[in-house]
Amino acid sequence: MKKRIAMLMTAVMCLGMLAGCEGGTTTEPAATEPAEGGETVVADGTVYQVGICQLVEHVALDAATKGFQDALTDKLGDNVVFDVQNAQGEQTNATTQINAFVANGYDLILANATSPLQAAAAATSDIPVLGTSVTDYATALDMTDWTGTTGRNISGTSDLAPLDQQEDLLLEIFPDVKQVGILYCSAEANSKYQAEVFGAELAADGIAYKEYTIADTNDIQTVVTGATQECDVLYIPTDNTMASNTEAVNNICQPAGIPIICGEEGICKGCGVATLSIDYYDLGYTTGEMAYEILVNGKDVSTMPVQYAPNVTKKYNAEICEALGIEIPEGYEAIE
Repeated sequence: MKKRIAMLMTAVMCLGMLAGCEGGTTTEPAATEPAEGGETVVADGTVYQVGICQLVEHVALDAATKGFQDALTDKLGDNVVFDVQNAQGEQTNATTQINAFVANGYDLILANATSPLQAAAAATSDIPVLGTSVTDYATALDMTDWTGTTGRNISGTSDLAPLDQQEDLLLEIFPDVKQVGILYCSAEANSKYQAEVFGAELAADGIAYKEYTIADTNDIQTVVTGATQECDVLYIPTDNTMASNTEAVNNICQPAGIPIICGEEGICKGCGVATLSIDYYDLGYTTGEMAYEILVNGKDVSTMPVQYAPNVTKKYNAEICEALGIEIPEGYEAIE
């Protein structure tokens, strides 16, 4: 809900003249002007209300949210206000929080992860919605004719690192692997998508694999223990449930001597040996720049292509590699 005090006063003064008249009104994009430090502020004093729903607290999603807020604050300064909510990993919470954003008439919604994006898609067809940390928009939105844009009030950024390159990374470090276990939460549609693609890459190289799924955190002990007994390497995609439980996973896998290749740096820092990762802060910042184009320059979100991280980096967890006696090839960057 924009606070357009000047416009409201004008509307009140002209109310008598407008009575009985028909027709709509249009609003031009607000004029902007540079501010000190390189920021851009809205000249007419518009304050944009932005709702942020983050699925759960963990390093990657936290970084994406911060990047998004920083991008808009860099451009708008005090002319943007954020309502930041955390769904604590629950779809019902995400739905409630986003419905509140819609009821309050916010100007834009950021859905950080797949479940909030799905909740936002169900809650509004009018308010612009941007996703971030979403792996595959076609899967998340159940679209079969994906062209790169949604054709509706939704766009955003994807955290999908090239899965074929992730599989290459696994084979580079473990060329003699016999069976790979793919570990993820069955409730996360984008994790299932990654598992299917990664499995197909393994199969094409003649590597046996098996999927191990948990329904919730109560399954971790049993499922992960079973995976360590049947596989010599595990792979965890960009999965929010696993990202929130890396300590529990590591407490099982490291004593068993089973290494894990991860889909992103945050998971790798907690339980993995290596990853081909994107920068989630940069991803969020890019999403914030998209939001600015929508809010201030009137960009049509329905025609904005989903954007991907421009760079991926090979990284390794020095502590876990040392504990497992794994030597990492040259060209990898240590996770700090």
